[in-house]
Amino acid sequence: VQLVESGGGSVQPGGSLTLSCSSGGVALRFRVVGWFRQAPGKGREFVASMSAGNNPTYAESVKGRFAISRDDTKDTFSLQLDKVELEDTGVYYCNARQMWENWERPLYNWGRGTQVIVSS
Repeated sequence: VQLVESGGGSVQPGGSLTLSCSSGGVALRFRVVGWFRQAPGKGREFVASMSAGNNPTYAESVKGRFAISRDDTKDTFSLQLDKVELEDTGVYYCNARQMWENWERPLYNWGRGTQVIVSS
């Protein structure tokens, strides 16, 4: 099972973009959901997560610029990217995990991701 990312595209520095993640009907309630990204030539890194209780956690590099949200009635969650920077370029992936696990044990296989290109 994979989650499906969408919403990527090209954006200028300072612009905004909204990414979405769909579970295809697999219930995400009670799971921690999260976003990761992989820049060209680099490894996958944590971007943001949200607990089942709607408590968000962000990487320092995106605090104040990105916002994660979830809609458990639709089994989807999103990442709002504002004030994007060149360093935000990369492929963005979503996943989920159990509350008692860490991100080394995500629940789902990694999907194809959605490409974000920040360029002037």
